[in-house]
Amino acid sequence: MNNKQSRWFILILLAFIWGSSFILMKKALIYLSPVQVGSLRIIFTALTLFAIGFKNITKVNKKQWYYIVITAFIGSFFPAFMFAFAVQKIDSSVVSILNSLTPLNTLLVGALFFGFSFLRKQLTGVIIGLIGALVLILKGAELNPDQNYSYAVLIVFASIGYAFNVNILKKHLNDLNALTIVTGNFVVIFIPALIVLWWTGFFELVYIEKAKPSLLYLLLLSVFGTAMAKTLFNKLIQMTSPIFSSSVTYLIPIVALFWGVIDGERLYFGQFLAGTLILLGVYLTNKGK
Repeated sequence: MNNKQSRWFILILLAFIWGSSFILMKKALIYLSPVQVGSLRIIFTALTLFAIGFKNITKVNKKQWYYIVITAFIGSFFPAFMFAFAVQKIDSSVVSILNSLTPLNTLLVGALFFGFSFLRKQLTGVIIGLIGALVLILKGAELNPDQNYSYAVLIVFASIGYAFNVNILKKHLNDLNALTIVTGNFVVIFIPALIVLWWTGFFELVYIEKAKPSLLYLLLLSVFGTAMAKTLFNKLIQMTSPIFSSSVTYLIPIVALFWGVIDGERLYFGQFLAGTLILLGVYLTNKGK
């Protein structure tokens, strides 16, 4: 397989893995609470990363640990719980579309807090994307009164956390390889996640037979949807350009929508139009790079 074929293979594989993560989360929530799903996802991912990258954390100096601690919480710890709560209350396919706000927020955060410049075309993309997100939330609340669309705000906050995470990595941790950074992140949040899991009473629940399917879904989500996917994405960035790599953003909702329809979810025309606006905004933002 040549380089061109490899990059397309990785891109499609990433889209499938990340696009499937939303339905896996939804299935895990059948027998587990959002807090348990968030903490177990962190713990399973941490154990996977410790097995392959723990020795790399010796490369991190004292100053770098400061930024690794920050990125650990805003880029991994809090989003894990935010997504779990949101998927419990809103269709997983809608959550996947809202997740596409991350590139837009990355541009905004980079310009406002890190001094990165942007083009007028990119600003137009951000505005279009944010309008699409607002329409998606309002229309979804109207069409699905049985769902609590106030939880959509959690995905917006999570995407802002991801945006700060990306900009901090670019500005302050650029000299560390990706595996070292992500392993360091999960070293930081492993113990807090264990404490949260203990607080939920999970260690009594774990003996209940019916919880086993949820644990399997979470294990798949953690090993493939987090640990493996992050490694593949970093490899893709090294092989290609950021523009090509970020195009996975357009494919993730397609996979998530497929699984959502299979699971009985419905996406109405107004929601589809709003999702299209978000993806158009992401396209304009990336095109201006």
